[in-house]
Amino acid sequence: MKNYIITGNPLVKGCIFIKNEQSNLVDKQTIEEAVKGNQKAERLLYDSISKSLFMLCLRYLKHQEDAEDVLSSALLKVFRCLDRFEFEREGSFEAWARKITVNECLICLRKQKRSPMMVEPDESIAIGIEDVLDKISADELFVLILQLPEGYRTVFNLYEIEGYTHPEISEKLGIGVGTSKSQLSKAKNYLKKLFIANSRNNASKII
Repeated sequence: MKNYIITGNPLVKGCIFIKNEQSNLVDKQTIEEAVKGNQKAERLLYDSISKSLFMLCLRYLKHQEDAEDVLSSALLKVFRCLDRFEFEREGSFEAWARKITVNECLICLRKQKRSPMMVEPDESIAIGIEDVLDKISADELFVLILQLPEGYRTVFNLYEIEGYTHPEISEKLGIGVGTSKSQLSKAKNYLKKLFIANSRNNASKII
C-alpha cells in the first residue's frame, strides 16, 4: 500500500485509491485505439487501472487469492465490453472500470455464500470519527478497513469510497435502506475503536 494514496478526505464520497507517483487518466483516443485492437493502447489501459483495481478488490475480499481472481474477471469484462463504453470526460473510464470491479467483488461474495451483512450487537453511533480519520494516512486507513467485519466493510466501501447512496446499496445487497445506514454508522464506530486500540498498542511499544 506504500505506493498508494487516497484522493481527498477518506470520508468524502468518491475518494479513490490511486498510484502515488501518477494518476495517468486515460484519454478518449487511447480507448478508441484499444477498441480497434491496438495492443499498445490496450497495455496503456491495463497499466492505468490494474493496480488501483487490485487494491479495490482487496478492500472487499481481504484475501489476496480472491482479489487476484476477481481482478482477472473484472479486467476481462472491462476489455470485452470496451466497445460499449462511452467516453464522457477525463476519469470516466476509470470510474466505469471501478463499477464493474465492485460488482464482480459482490458476485464473488455471493458465490462464496458469505452474507454481505453481519449482525452485531448494537453499539453507540460513531462520534468524531471524521476527526479521527483525518489524522491517519491512507496506509493506516486501508489496514483498518481490512479489519472491519465483512458486512461493515462492504457498506463502508460502497458508501464512503465508491460513492453509492444508501438506496443504491440497498438494491445491490438486498437489504433495507435503514440497515445500510446502521451498518455504516457501526462501521465508522468500529474504525474509531480500531484506531484507538492501535494507537494504544503503538504507544506501549514505544514506552
